[in-house]
Amino acid sequence: MLEVLWFNIVFSSRIRGLKLFNYFYFMKGFVYILSNKNRTVLYIGATKDLRKRVQKHIAGKSSEFTKRYNVTELMYFEILDSYHEAFLREKQLKNWRKSWKWNLIKAENPKLENLYLNLRTS
Repeated sequence: MLEVLWFNIVFSSRIRGLKLFNYFYFMKGFVYILSNKNRTVLYIGATKDLRKRVQKHIAGKSSEFTKRYNVTELMYFEILDSYHEAFLREKQLKNWRKSWKWNLIKAENPKLENLYLNLRTS
């Protein structure tokens, strides 16, 4: 399946130049962790545009899970070299125990502040 996808992207990029290839494989990616106000629920996701994605979660237009449990506060994020790497990191973090995830969050954000508030102003 991956080989077919790879062939289609390479073939398409030859037709349209390398723009398509560069767009999918060299665009920065983000992996992020959201929580609710009580810090009882964690949600892990990957995206190409962190601000826009968190705004969708806040507006309730993203995931049914985040809408149901009111998971809207950005606790942690990583910037990776490509969306593909972010997607792989998301899968890795989803397999972690909850305590490991909290340790990761607290190492970077010890006060457990909503980091989205800082993103909006920068």
